[in-house]
Amino acid sequence: MRWWKVLGLASFVGVAATGVVIARAERQRRAYTPDEIRLRLRERHAEAGGGQPPQGAA
Repeated sequence: MRWWKVLGLASFVGVAATGVVIARAERQRRAYTPDEIRLRLRERHAEAGGGQPPQGAA
């Protein structure tokens, strides 16, 4: 019966660790200013070839 306790404790530790990782990623994501986000999106758009008009557009 003791292995059930160990399994339960391991599950609890796994869930807690996952929560810590998610919280850390969320804090890093929210640390950007709106201007930084806008600049990064524009850079990614330019890298993806967004500066060219779509084919067939007049």
